[in-house]
Amino acid sequence: MSTQKDNSAQYLISTVTKRSGVKSDLVRAWERRYQAVSPTRTAGGHRVYTDLDIARLKLLNEATSSGHSIGQIANLSLDDLKKLLQHESSAPVSAYRSSTPPAAVTSERRFLAEDYIEKCYAAVLAFDAHALESHFENAIVELGPQLFIENLLTPLLTQIGERWRDGELRPVHEHMASSIIRSLTYILRNNTPCAANAPRMIVTTPIGQLHELGALLAAIIAEFKNWKVTYLGANLPSEEIAAAVKYTQANAVTLSISFSADDLVVPRELRKLRKLIGNDKALIVGGRSAGHYQAVLDEVGVLKIQNYDHFRLLLDELAAKHYAEQST
Repeated sequence: MSTQKDNSAQYLISTVTKRSGVKSDLVRAWERRYQAVSPTRTAGGHRVYTDLDIARLKLLNEATSSGHSIGQIANLSLDDLKKLLQHESSAPVSAYRSSTPPAAVTSERRFLAEDYIEKCYAAVLAFDAHALESHFENAIVELGPQLFIENLLTPLLTQIGERWRDGELRPVHEHMASSIIRSLTYILRNNTPCAANAPRMIVTTPIGQLHELGALLAAIIAEFKNWKVTYLGANLPSEEIAAAVKYTQANAVTLSISFSADDLVVPRELRKLRKLIGNDKALIVGGRSAGHYQAVLDEVGVLKIQNYDHFRLLLDELAAKHYAEQST
């Protein structure tokens, strides 16, 4: 990549994000890890970018969205990026794409995810928030959002929970990791606008369920499947969830249950919610403690999430039903 700068105009990162379609944190990650762009700085220390930088970011965004690895294309010239995108559909194998079979690519990325799990857990153990955030940012770039969630983040959170129960970690370690994950979720979320007639979903946790990461990840996965998602955070009573369903005309509600106790709160809230939203709205429940409430889940007709693939299948089936009803 040429280091010559186009000095015709200079823009702050907020403008660059709007014009290029690349989120600000991702711009910084590509800049820091791959030197995809080389902004200058103002006297006050703010990064400023040129029209050339914006053009590069647009092309890189399009190429990575098509499946190219940012590590392989970050330093291509503008002309080479344009040629890559122009000839992609006609070329039998792109010169810049890996010719490795999909199964091997998946295996390679899973190995990469395992490597990141070790580094991320070491950062959690050392209570090094800066290192953990940096590992997360780099992993999102290298793995992509879905593999990051499924092959890195979920196993890491399970490991943190297990080590916390064993006494190796304190609750503050989990809180630190959770805080960083929340701060990065807007990088993970799907930026593509949904169709006006897309199915709609409310995602939250029932009252008393204070851990929201499971719900947050469910919301992101639903967005990947082109659902219009309204995420409400954690700890909501059934009356408020039902009100949100009414306001948004949601087709489905997804709840995360991560904590179990010998109480009547969750069963009561599930029964009440089903009554308030009616039987025509899908009620989906997941989370590591959902099985503790299997009896009431069966009673109120809940769709229980078994794993990520099963959740995606449920979303596809419900979306197909939604579109079929619209066409009649």
